[in-house]
Amino acid sequence: MPHFKIVCYSLVALFALAFGGCAPSTANKPEMTAAKSATTPTAPGGSGKGEGERGTASESSTAPGSLEALQKGQSSGTPASSPLKDVFFEFDRYDLRTDARETLKVNAEWLKRNPAARIEIEGHCDSRGTNEYNLALGAKRAQAAKDYLANLGIPAERLSTISYGAEIPVCKEQTESCWSQNRRARFVVIAGKPAS
Repeated sequence: MPHFKIVCYSLVALFALAFGGCAPSTANKPEMTAAKSATTPTAPGGSGKGEGERGTASESSTAPGSLEALQKGQSSGTPASSPLKDVFFEFDRYDLRTDARETLKVNAEWLKRNPAARIEIEGHCDSRGTNEYNLALGAKRAQAAKDYLANLGIPAERLSTISYGAEIPVCKEQTESCWSQNRRARFVVIAGKPAS
């Protein structure tokens, strides 16, 4: 049943993005204020806004996508041996931090050295916020990473995005340290899949 929910939420997010006109931006969201960012985050299920590889790869150091890993009972975290590293986001944000931009530059260099590689960029959130909000935020995170890679010269047809919202966490504790690990864009090498 949890797998069905993930698929349903992913489809809802894709339709919302396709027909809702969500435009990616690296600017701060207007409703994000200093007072809000300084407040204590709401607990999971709280009423406040919050945080919200398919197939096989030709390289053995590439992990499966988060959904595939979940279905196999494996960790959805990116292994240290992966050639592509995750980028992380602040609470309730989708703009790229300085460290995220540096990581994306390294990821772009790997993609330039491996021109046949296609990647899917997964957007993830922590467990705070509604499912709908987190799916939309995850989509914006994945799109921000995709746009930056495209600006670094990676052809858009090699890049696709998907949002999992808060459905596939790498850490399940209810602490800021854990939540920060879940607020990420993950890069998965895919084989034989058309980019979207």
